[in-house]
Amino acid sequence: MAARLAAERRRSRAAHPWRTFHDRYVVETRELDAGSRRRFRVIAIACVGSGAVVFTLMLVSVLSDSGVTAIDLPVLEWLLESRSPVLTTVMIVLAVVFGPIALPVIVLAVCVGWGFGARHAWRPLLLAGAMATGVVLAQLIGRTVGRERPPIDLMLHGTDLTFSFPSGHVLGASDFLLVTAYLVLSRRLSARNTAVGLTLAVVGIVLAAISRLYLGYHFATDALASVSISLVVVGSVIAVDTWHAGRVVEPQARVSP
Repeated sequence: MAARLAAERRRSRAAHPWRTFHDRYVVETRELDAGSRRRFRVIAIACVGSGAVVFTLMLVSVLSDSGVTAIDLPVLEWLLESRSPVLTTVMIVLAVVFGPIALPVIVLAVCVGWGFGARHAWRPLLLAGAMATGVVLAQLIGRTVGRERPPIDLMLHGTDLTFSFPSGHVLGASDFLLVTAYLVLSRRLSARNTAVGLTLAVVGIVLAAISRLYLGYHFATDALASVSISLVVVGSVIAVDTWHAGRVVEPQARVSP
């Protein structure tokens, strides 16, 4: 009977090569106890909820030219006064790294390398999907809101006549750093690893945001809106990953002495 079942499974896999590929390389399961699964769900809801609230606040403020937009000019003026040749070079490098040419190349290299190295495609696919979602959202929101950028004479790295809200550079950096941090750290549940990973991600996001304001391409509310969108994206990734890859395991029953 066992031999017959094994033979039937082999025939089934031979008849469905996609199924074999999917089971071997795409599916990635991880064991979660009920408490961990619940925590990931809470984190997902918190990210999506807080991101939606902050984005709504930014959007209403920008559309009404009131509220939080009061910080835009003071922050921009302060950064403009801090300009120096060395800082300008550093900020241009950051803008290029998180820009529409270099960042997609970095993401592609990470996804391909990750897929081959780990011999599965689930997490690289999640990262690629999150990045693509961010690009689509940035384009849709930018064209819908139609906010103008700061004056052209403030721009230090070429003229950009596209829309200002939200910042595509900051959104791309936030999506890449936050989603990558989750996909790596969620498999290495450690307080130390989580603290280090999140700190690096936050520092990267802050640098990306400062570079766009410093170079004269965005306002502070553009950057804040981008980060809030990224929170929604990473919350969605956590929810999908926990539902798809997280297999709940029951704790081992304790043996009475």
